[in-house]
Amino acid sequence: QVQLVESGGGLVQAGGSLRLSCAASGRTFRLYKMGWFRQAPGKEREFAAAISSSGGSTYYADSVKGRFTISRDNAKNTLYLQMNSLKPEDTAVYYCAASSSGRRATGREYEYDSWGQGTQVTVSS
Repeated sequence: QVQLVESGGGLVQAGGSLRLSCAASGRTFRLYKMGWFRQAPGKEREFAAAISSSGGSTYYADSVKGRFTISRDNAKNTLYLQMNSLKPEDTAVYYCAASSSGRRATGREYEYDSWGQGTQVTVSS
């Protein structure tokens, strides 16, 4: 497994931007496909974005498509989520996750076996 630590969350006004980072430990980061998930108060955790192990393909939930961009730097063992045009409904705890189950970007939560502790994103109206 890989250890993951998120950062970059905070409070932002609607329409603003934030960039989340997820630092991964270990030398095998490049072998994992990665994802961002989020959990709003009182709701189930949901998929937001995923990226293949090479970074060559990405996949987004419809709710964030066109506003969020997932990327990775395998040399720095870091995953990113650039969030633009934020809405109050984007308020949630954001988690990064790693999957050793295949390399193609997917949104299937059960495929992800390592999770960070989460970072809070709050969007005010």
